[in-house]
Amino acid sequence: MPHDGSARAGLSQPGTAGVGVAETGSPPEPETPTSVRALTFAGAESAVLYVPGAGSDDLRSVDTAGCAPAEYGLPERLALSGGSPAAHAFRAPHPLWLTPAALASYPEGCPAPLRARTSLGALPLGAEGRRLGCLVVVGAGENGFDTEQQRFLERYADAVAGVLEAGAGGGSPPAPLSSALRRMRVGSFVLVPETGVIDADETLRELVGIGPDDFDGMADSLLAHALPEDLHALMSVLEPSTRTFGRRGLDFRVRCPDGEMRWLRLWCRVATGADDRPERVLGVVTATSVLQRGAADVSSIQWLTTALDKATTVRDVSQVVVTALREPLSADRVALAELQHERLQFTLLDPPQPAAWPQSWRPHWRSQWPDAPLGALPTLQMALRDGRMDLWQTGTAFEPGLDGIGPGGLAVLPLPARGRVVGVCLIGWDRPHEFVPEQRSLLTATASLAGQALTRAHAYDAEQELATMLQRSLLPRRLPELPGGIAVARYLPARRGLQVGGDWYDVIALSEDRVALVIGDVQGHSAAAATIMGQMRTAVRAYAVEGHPPDVVVSHANRLLVGMETDLFATCCYAELNMDEGDVLFVRAGHLAPLLRHPDGSTEEVEAEGGLPLGISMEAEFPMTAVALTPGTMLALVTDGLIEAADMSLDEGMRRTRATLATADPSDPERVADDLLGDFGPREDDVALLLLRYDGMKIRPIRSGWVVWRLPDAVMHARRFTARTLRRWKVEEAIDPVLLVVSELVTNALVHTQGPIRLDLVLRGDRVRVCVSDSSPRAPAKPVIVDWESTGGRGLLLVEAMSESFGTVPVAGGKQVCSEIAVPRREPASVGAGPGAGTGTAHDMP
Repeated sequence: MPHDGSARAGLSQPGTAGVGVAETGSPPEPETPTSVRALTFAGAESAVLYVPGAGSDDLRSVDTAGCAPAEYGLPERLALSGGSPAAHAFRAPHPLWLTPAALASYPEGCPAPLRARTSLGALPLGAEGRRLGCLVVVGAGENGFDTEQQRFLERYADAVAGVLEAGAGGGSPPAPLSSALRRMRVGSFVLVPETGVIDADETLRELVGIGPDDFDGMADSLLAHALPEDLHALMSVLEPSTRTFGRRGLDFRVRCPDGEMRWLRLWCRVATGADDRPERVLGVVTATSVLQRGAADVSSIQWLTTALDKATTVRDVSQVVVTALREPLSADRVALAELQHERLQFTLLDPPQPAAWPQSWRPHWRSQWPDAPLGALPTLQMALRDGRMDLWQTGTAFEPGLDGIGPGGLAVLPLPARGRVVGVCLIGWDRPHEFVPEQRSLLTATASLAGQALTRAHAYDAEQELATMLQRSLLPRRLPELPGGIAVARYLPARRGLQVGGDWYDVIALSEDRVALVIGDVQGHSAAAATIMGQMRTAVRAYAVEGHPPDVVVSHANRLLVGMETDLFATCCYAELNMDEGDVLFVRAGHLAPLLRHPDGSTEEVEAEGGLPLGISMEAEFPMTAVALTPGTMLALVTDGLIEAADMSLDEGMRRTRATLATADPSDPERVADDLLGDFGPREDDVALLLLRYDGMKIRPIRSGWVVWRLPDAVMHARRFTARTLRRWKVEEAIDPVLLVVSELVTNALVHTQGPIRLDLVLRGDRVRVCVSDSSPRAPAKPVIVDWESTGGRGLLLVEAMSESFGTVPVAGGKQVCSEIAVPRREPASVGAGPGAGTGTAHDMP
């Protein structure tokens, strides 16, 4: 690194001997506080500390830090019982991380004005069971704080709590936010890459192990304390090229004067000059709080054990192994593969580019990772057969299947578990590599731990795949297209245990202009709950398709669940919507009330009468509530997994959901559903959401009905009613085929059934629909053989031949035989010109 004392201008040099400073006439640049640098690299523009007011029920701001605390306008006081993020986190046992979308749903305690790219974190402060306050950090990232930033800020909050606890006897200590950073031992620096001049604060010098009188202000003095193995990575960060202007971070080790080896974490970013060249490197350094990974440190095994214990899937295990080996061993390639029927199925390649791996693998490359035949890899066959690690030095000749993986050295690690080898890990180096004893110990321990973790992950993956298949098979594959509306749905399983649950939803097209929406929740989230859920969804659909009214559908489902004699109960909300008129009938069985978003953006919670949950009482009653919808209204049915959580009350969750629904764009129901789901962290319960945007039907059908009396001339009266109706609708071209169909269907009902008969005619677009309903559940049977001696049965064949579509559907109390006849094209203005056309319906009764 070049040394040029003239580049010291513009840098303050605390603790330096002043070498070269007097040679320049430029005034020193004001020193940026460590707190500003640290918060900036943690993704926070501002931090505010709130503590409970003495003898009051509010939180008051006592300290701020950051580069722009006033710019975000956080309130000085917040009500403890209010709905602000700080009050919410103060009452909750865990931090609250809010993206811009989630932050918009909070009514108070947010930055003002609220920007589209503002994220917020609220971290409760406590010690020994006491609540000391809340730390609020605000960032400018549109994706919120990442995992590394959250981890640092949580450590920062613990340090702030420690400062508050230490000063509990005499009130709040002065500058607790800055004191907490000093307690965390966070150092900062500003480096000029061109000259090697560095402004390192006192904390950084202490972390590296340099005394106040031993620092000359040059970066080489700090780098001299780093372990040689880490110098390459450090130099790549501290001597940036013109292509590395982003935020960067790495772990490195230093050797202190007393011989102690210390792990440090560095974050930095590059500031450019007028010519877009790197002018300064700004960074912070802190002692790491987790056990670090390293070939010469036993803590690497402890870290690996902890990380593999948290890894649940095969992909997670593979990523942990690669992280544990590649950087600490300075390896150029790491590959992890499972042994499946004499083939190696690779689960992770680092680097992932095909060009970094042998040419012979390319024909077997499937989707993302290759599937290499073990027969073409005798080196691996030998290692897998013996079950021991093989270390190959520089210059070893390998078969084509391993060519180029490790020209400087190759380690082959069989992964044992339960008395057999389940996979293999390959680590390769491009430059000559010497295997030291510490590395051999790390590789041996990694192989054993990874093999066991892979076995556990396989069982977990199989369990989750089974759970996913079960859940998908019990929920609708797709929602039907609806005339006059758009329905969308979402389902998210709970993130604990077996990821199946009892939440379900369904959209049931009852007829051309009627649709049923149902959402429900079976108690618990287990395979038993999912099984009951599937049975209930099937039952509700069957009862609805039969034509029962909503209260009867829910009542039948309740009786079915009671008769199952299960210990589980279910809640349900059922809605039947007339897409033509906009009328909807709601029935609730212990479920959350439905929500409406009106075209003007206002929302309401429908006050639908409720009954007991399903499965409680055989005699339970389920009243209906009628509501009229206007085009543009959005109906939302949700389960309690979206509304309620351990740290969120039902009322608060409903307020947040309504606020999100009110601000959503109804033109995109899919986006509305995603906004309602939001990002609330790990879910304790599964979530189901069903949305319907009611637009109104573009082509409204015209209807007319006739009750057929059982008289000798009943068919004649039915034909006269049909002819009058079609002439009034100006569709005389269809009179002959429609009269033929009416004659046959009415005659068939009179001859073969008992009870009332009804004839319904519907004109929609270019089709006339003829429906004859009777009280017999038996469908009309067409003759198997028709010849010249047959005396009956030809009528149904004739009707089927005349119809565009023909069939029978069961309805409550009987069946309905329907036929559709095409109407020749006509001008739209000719339809409905007669009486009754203004309303689009006509009801003629004898």
